[in-house]
Amino acid sequence: MDLSTTETQDMLRDTLAKFLADTYGFEARQKMIDSPEGRDPGIWKALSSELGLTCAPFAEELGGMGGGAIENMIMMEELGKVIAIEPWLQTVVAGGGALSAAGGPLAEATIPQIISGDCLIAFAYAEPQGRYNLADIGTTAKQDGAGFVLNGHKAVVYAAPWATHLLVTARTGGSRRERDGVELFLVDANSPGISRRDYPTVDGFRASEVYLENVAIPGEALLAGGIDLIEQVADQCTMALCAEATGIARTMLAQTVEYTRQRKQFGQPIGKFQSLQHRMADMLVEAEQIASMSLMGTLRLGEDAVVRKTAVSAAKAKVARSLKFVGQSAIQTHGGIGITMELGIGHYFKRSTMIENQFGSADYHLERYEALTMVD
Repeated sequence: MDLSTTETQDMLRDTLAKFLADTYGFEARQKMIDSPEGRDPGIWKALSSELGLTCAPFAEELGGMGGGAIENMIMMEELGKVIAIEPWLQTVVAGGGALSAAGGPLAEATIPQIISGDCLIAFAYAEPQGRYNLADIGTTAKQDGAGFVLNGHKAVVYAAPWATHLLVTARTGGSRRERDGVELFLVDANSPGISRRDYPTVDGFRASEVYLENVAIPGEALLAGGIDLIEQVADQCTMALCAEATGIARTMLAQTVEYTRQRKQFGQPIGKFQSLQHRMADMLVEAEQIASMSLMGTLRLGEDAVVRKTAVSAAKAKVARSLKFVGQSAIQTHGGIGITMELGIGHYFKRSTMIENQFGSADYHLERYEALTMVD
């Protein structure tokens, strides 16, 4: 199997890396986070309409470059290197992935808007009681003529304060936790009956508690596919997070190595101490394992459901534990200064901590892996 990237993929990586190097320095990122909106909208417009990077994973007939999961992996890794607060995961991976899989007139109308940067999507799937069970849905979608009426509460919806649309999971039938009856809807974020409580997250992003009260939506808002589509989208998001973790882990390692070259103790750089050399060697091994597992899981996203889920859970379980090791080792090596607001390594550690539990913790994915591979 040829695991090398194509010339086009290398060009995409280089283009994004150069752009982020010019626009996403540590101080620039802090200014974005501290601004009232929590972001610089011009960055997303540049990524989409100026650089044309948002077209990479979409089909050519919809205005894309004909790429897919590998292109998302490349983009997310580069975004992870600067812990970017851009909604690529929510808009391109989740929203674009769901629309591409469902197809139809809604996808044909919305994907070009994603590519142009005019459509921002937030994935509203989590509920306070749900934990990691995607079928544990209390939000309802009741048939009302040709359309539906939504009622419910969605928790920690990343990018909701900026979104033009919400990708909402809701139950059209069945009982709580039952797989049948769970559907996916694309909803205008400004629809009457939608209210939000916005807040900053610990990793610098913005999220919302989203409340749906008698929100009337057209029947065309339903994306065909049910719980199978929702699980597919969640797995795509999980692997995109693993790719982001690759960029974060490699950057934390690089910053730690650089710090040990500068920090002196007993008249010499602490990087010369053998115990710290061993620790950084272990960090390198774990960082490369994150990259390898991310690639393995991403390559399996197009397989049948069992193979896909097994590969994704194996990857996320390993990535979560390895990222925790790299992050804790980086902070321990830096000492107290590592958790101050003034040093970048602490911000990388915060983001890595959030990634460990998004779309399933290591324990959750180990249990799912066991269930999928258990032989009667």
